[in-house]
Amino acid sequence: QVQLVESGGGLVQAGGSLRLSCAASGRTLSRYAMGWFRQAPGKEREFVASIGWRGSSTEYADSAKGRFTISRDNARNTVYLQMNSLKPEDTAVYYCARARRTYVVVTTAEYDYWGQGTQVTVSS
Repeated sequence: QVQLVESGGGLVQAGGSLRLSCAASGRTLSRYAMGWFRQAPGKEREFVASIGWRGSSTEYADSAKGRFTISRDNARNTVYLQMNSLKPEDTAVYYCARARRTYVVVTTAEYDYWGQGTQVTVSS
């Protein structure tokens, strides 16, 4: 069993930055791709970013490219999402998840463990 706990969310003004963390316990994450997703009120959960097990391959949603950076520290069993130039439309609950495979994936069905989420609110 894997437990994922996100942290780092909060309220920030437009143009600001936040760094989300996702700490895992129970089993190592090092052999699995990881991802970040988000869900705004009234909307479906959407892909934000994914990183392969080595950390050398990444994939981003168009909305995240150039502003967000996903990274991981396998020794610490932790995944990060650095978010810069935040916009009000980035407001959502952000979830980290562990993939069923080692390489980057963008679909929710390919993830088997999810955190409880952390709220990010960007004010205009």
